Amino acid sequence: MLRIAVQAKGRLFDETMTMLAESSIKVESGKRTLLVPAKNFPVEILYLRDDDIPQAVASGIADVGIVGENEYEERQEDAEIIKRLDFSKCRLSLAIPKEIDYKGLEWFNGKKIATSYPGILKRFLDKNGIKAEIHVITGSVEIAPGIGLADSIFDIVSSGSTLVSNNLKEVEVIMKSEAILIGNKKLTADKREILNELLFRFDSYKNAEGKKYIVLNIPNDKIAAASELLPGMKAPTITKLETDGWSSMASVIEEKHFWEIIGKLKNLGAEGILVMPIEKMIY
Repeated sequence: MLRIAVQAKGRLFDETMTMLAESSIKVESGKRTLLVPAKNFPVEILYLRDDDIPQAVASGIADVGIVGENEYEERQEDAEIIKRLDFSKCRLSLAIPKEIDYKGLEWFNGKKIATSYPGILKRFLDKNGIKAEIHVITGSVEIAPGIGLADSIFDIVSSGSTLVSNNLKEVEVIMKSEAILIGNKKLTADKREILNELLFRFDSYKNAEGKKYIVLNIPNDKIAAASELLPGMKAPTITKLETDGWSSMASVIEEKHFWEIIGKLKNLGAEGILVMPIEKMIY
């Protein structure tokens, strides 16, 4: 049995549970249940605060954990990064009141900076020779300058809308963060075997993300041109139709290029274009 520590609530929790569900791992969670076994896979889910996950994994309370890279870097626990999961992306940045004319990092000398991430901030300031006072605060860090608690903040930024609503502007990006899978360095062979299967399922889900399966009819003399637009995993599948001079093509396309490619295919004479979602993709 492999024990996975995950955030008990919030955006990271939602995306983690979606990934587990899409990997066909069935977990039923109750509001007051901290440890829940999966019904159809040898894992159990341990629900924790996000800032407790790195220590839980490093100490062996959990075998692996899904946590924001920002919390992993802040805690500096002796656990290893196994995989970057490509969701819950954000950045940790320094922000100041928007009316200030910012000239560079030297502005922070002698200033008070409010943050929930004093470890990351101190390492950054020390590295750059900046002497500032770090004021540790939990919760709504962004209000600190407005109520006189600090001159600036160091906090998570996603869209930047929270900064704007508090009359702040982002001036320095210190690190970028995303969800990561971390692991205890002393996993047994049996647990590593379960972990490898888990990673295989995660990859199959992530490989399919943002992709569509497309089937269309195309004139035979346009197959070569259409194939350049639809490379698929290796090459498109081509099947002759009973109608003379026509074939059917099937391939995989990136959703972000969907309309651009569809337009070009229609210009080549493609007809009967059918687009379907992809649940899993195994290379």
